[in-house]
Amino acid sequence: MKRGPPDRRDQAKRAVLNALRRARRTADRAGIELSEWEGEFLGSVEERIKTYGRAFADPEKGAPSQPLSALQAVKLKQITAKAKGEDTRPARRFGPRRPKATPPDADE
Repeated sequence: MKRGPPDRRDQAKRAVLNALRRARRTADRAGIELSEWEGEFLGSVEERIKTYGRAFADPEKGAPSQPLSALQAVKLKQITAKAKGEDTRPARRFGPRRPKATPPDADE
Protein backbone atom coordinates (compact mmCIF):
# COMPACT_ATOMS: atom_id res chain seq x y z
CA MET A 1 0.00 0.00 0.00
CA LYS A 2 1.53 3.28 -1.13
CA ARG A 3 1.28 6.33 1.00
CA GLY A 4 0.86 9.73 -0.54
CA PRO A 5 2.58 12.88 0.56
CA PRO A 6 1.65 14.06 4.04
CA ASP A 7 -1.16 16.58 4.30
CA ARG A 8 0.41 19.86 5.42
CA ARG A 9 -2.81 21.10 7.03
CA ASP A 10 -3.04 17.99 9.18
CA GLN A 11 0.61 18.34 10.14
CA ALA A 12 0.11 21.98 11.14
CA LYS A 13 -3.05 21.09 13.05
CA ARG A 14 -1.27 18.34 15.02
CA ALA A 15 1.69 20.62 15.73
CA VAL A 16 -0.54 23.35 17.16
CA LEU A 17 -2.58 20.89 19.24
CA ASN A 18 0.66 19.50 20.66
CA ALA A 19 1.93 23.02 21.41
CA LEU A 20 -1.31 23.89 23.24
CA ARG A 21 -1.11 20.72 25.34
CA ARG A 22 2.61 21.24 25.96
CA ALA A 23 2.03 24.78 27.24
CA ARG A 24 -0.62 23.61 29.70
CA ARG A 25 1.48 20.61 30.81
CA THR A 26 4.60 22.76 31.29
CA ALA A 27 2.69 25.22 33.46
CA ASP A 28 1.23 22.40 35.55
CA ARG A 29 4.62 20.75 36.10
CA ALA A 30 6.31 24.03 37.01
CA GLY A 31 3.49 24.92 39.41
CA ILE A 32 2.79 28.16 37.55
CA GLU A 33 -0.81 29.26 37.80
CA LEU A 34 -2.28 30.31 34.47
CA SER A 35 -4.94 32.99 34.67
CA GLU A 36 -8.55 32.02 34.07
CA TRP A 37 -8.43 33.78 30.71
CA GLU A 38 -5.28 31.92 29.61
CA GLY A 39 -6.76 28.54 30.54
CA GLU A 40 -9.98 29.37 28.72
CA PHE A 41 -7.98 30.55 25.69
CA LEU A 42 -6.03 27.28 25.48
CA GLY A 43 -9.21 25.21 25.84
CA SER A 44 -11.31 27.15 23.33
CA VAL A 45 -8.56 27.26 20.70
CA GLU A 46 -8.01 23.51 21.09
CA GLU A 47 -11.73 22.82 20.64
CA ARG A 48 -11.99 25.04 17.54
CA ILE A 49 -8.96 23.40 15.94
CA LYS A 50 -10.37 19.93 16.61
CA THR A 51 -13.81 20.90 15.24
CA TYR A 52 -12.96 23.18 12.31
CA GLY A 53 -9.27 22.56 11.63
CA ARG A 54 -8.41 26.16 12.47
CA ALA A 55 -9.14 28.59 15.27
CA PHE A 56 -10.17 31.67 13.29
CA ALA A 57 -12.63 32.38 10.50
CA ASP A 58 -11.53 35.76 9.10
CA PRO A 59 -9.05 35.21 6.22
CA GLU A 60 -7.47 38.61 6.89
CA LYS A 61 -6.20 37.45 10.28
CA GLY A 62 -3.86 34.76 8.98
CA ALA A 63 -2.89 32.41 6.20
CA PRO A 64 -5.51 29.87 5.15
CA SER A 65 -3.06 27.00 5.66
CA GLN A 66 -2.35 27.97 9.28
CA PRO A 67 -4.50 26.75 12.18
CA LEU A 68 -3.84 29.87 14.32
CA SER A 69 -4.15 33.54 13.48
CA ALA A 70 -1.06 35.70 13.91
CA LEU A 71 -2.29 37.15 17.22
CA GLN A 72 -3.28 33.73 18.55
CA ALA A 73 0.22 32.46 17.76
CA VAL A 74 1.74 35.40 19.65
CA LYS A 75 -0.50 34.76 22.66
CA LEU A 76 0.42 31.05 22.63
CA LYS A 77 4.12 32.01 22.67
CA GLN A 78 3.51 34.34 25.62
CA ILE A 79 1.66 31.63 27.57
CA THR A 80 4.43 29.13 26.79
CA ALA A 81 7.07 31.60 27.98
CA LYS A 82 5.10 32.21 31.18
CA ALA A 83 4.80 28.44 31.73
CA LYS A 84 8.58 28.09 31.36
CA GLY A 85 9.15 30.94 33.82
CA GLU A 86 10.74 33.18 31.19
CA ASP A 87 10.33 36.94 30.90
CA THR A 88 6.92 37.63 29.35
CA ARG A 89 7.47 41.29 28.54
CA PRO A 90 7.54 42.07 24.83
CA ALA A 91 10.96 42.59 23.30
CA ARG A 92 12.06 46.13 22.57
CA ARG A 93 11.70 46.87 18.91
CA PHE A 94 14.18 49.68 18.44
CA GLY A 95 17.11 48.79 20.69
CA PRO A 96 18.42 50.61 23.75
CA ARG A 97 17.90 54.31 24.17
CA ARG A 98 20.85 56.50 23.41
CA PRO A 99 21.56 59.75 25.22
CA LYS A 100 20.49 62.81 23.31
CA ALA A 101 23.31 64.59 21.53
CA THR A 102 23.81 68.20 22.48
CA PRO A 103 23.47 70.67 19.64
CA PRO A 104 26.83 72.05 18.40
CA ASP A 105 26.06 75.69 19.40
CA ALA A 106 24.82 74.82 22.90
CA ASP A 107 28.19 75.70 24.47
CA GLU A 108 28.33 79.23 23.07
